[in-house]
Amino acid sequence: MIRHLVLFKLNDGVERDDPRVVAGVEAFRELGGRIPELEFWECAWNITDRPIAYDFAINSAVADEDALTRYIEHPDHRAAAGQWRAFATWVIADYPF
Repeated sequence: MIRHLVLFKLNDGVERDDPRVVAGVEAFRELGGRIPELEFWECAWNITDRPIAYDFAINSAVADEDALTRYIEHPDHRAAAGQWRAFATWVIADYPF
């Protein structure tokens, strides 16, 4: 299994209630039921307020590296991630477990 972690940081001046952010969160929440490669899916807002903290997280799992590639290339994933490019940056970690 491969764990796929993504941490998002909203750009300066962008708030959680910004309509673009609300739509982006909804797009990610819907991915769990749309992409068959996803064996585990959760996403949520960070609940702590620290300078080094990121704002939003995705924690997911796929069977193997081929499944990860299919997930990343899936049109629904590309569309959801594309929304976030307008208002956030992110870091990713993929590792076997």
